[in-house]
Parts: sequence; structure tokens; C-alpha cells
Amino acid sequence: MAAELFALTQDSLAGMGVELVDVERAPGGLLRVTIDRPEGVRIEDCERASKHLSRVYEVENIDYRRLEVGSPGVDRPLKRPEDFQRFAGERVEIRLRQAIDSRKVFTGLLQVSAQADPADSAQYSLEYETQSGQVQVLAFTFDDVERAKLDPILDFKGKKR
Repeated sequence: MAAELFALTQDSLAGMGVELVDVERAPGGLLRVTIDRPEGVRIEDCERASKHLSRVYEVENIDYRRLEVGSPGVDRPLKRPEDFQRFAGERVEIRLRQAIDSRKVFTGLLQVSAQADPADSAQYSLEYETQSGQVQVLAFTFDDVERAKLDPILDFKGKKR
């Protein structure tokens, strides 16, 4: 059912200039839809998608009490191989299914091999710094990843005057 709802939502948003990141059912009948755009999501994008999806879900008899359409935020989840391709070179946090050297969570710069194809298990790497300050490279496939998200370093200090 979740995969069908995701596919329906994705098809419904096609042509609206937004990318579907996630569809989640939350307690209390909340249906949360997360969208993204390369330039960032504007409130107008969320409003347009919300109105459109409300009509689609009514026609398709999707049961929910409240619809919430929003942006994935700065720590956007990476759920598909295409996400890994798009955000190559960015700082990410990944959680592996199997531990490597007693460790499952790694944070660093995501790299994609030159011959990587989103359709098959593309080879990725993560350049990360160890506690001793050495730079290491972790090679992995999409199937090795349990969960991944962007992990930007935010600077709230601004310019010094």
C-alpha cells in the first residue's frame, strides 16, 4: 500500500517542477508529503502541490485526515540511487546495514564512481576523517546503506564586523 501511495503521488506531481522525496503516514491520520526542487522548495510549491494532491487523493479514495506538504530541510534524506548521484560531492551521513570495524555511521563527502549507473548497484565512496585526523575512504554500494541524509555544516555566526 505504501509503495502504491508513493507511485500515485509521484505520478500526480509529474510536470509540476517538483521532485517527490517521501510520503509518510503519521499518527492521527496525518499524511506527510515531502517535495524538493534543485533551487529549493518555496511555500508556493507546497501550496500548489497540496491543492493538487487533495483533489487526487479524494478521487482515489485515499484515507487521511490532514495533508501536510513540505520541504525536506537541510538534512534531506537520500532514498534512491538518483539522490546519491545528485548530491555527489556533498557532505552526507550514512548508516550502513553491516558494521565495518565496529562502526555503522559515517559522515563525510559523498563520491560516485565514474561508471555509476542509478539502475544498478553503483559503487560509491565516502571520504571521511578519523578521530586521529586521518582521511579515509569507505567504498560501498547503495544496497549497503540502511539510511542516508545530507549533513551540511551550518554557520550561524555570519560575517564578523
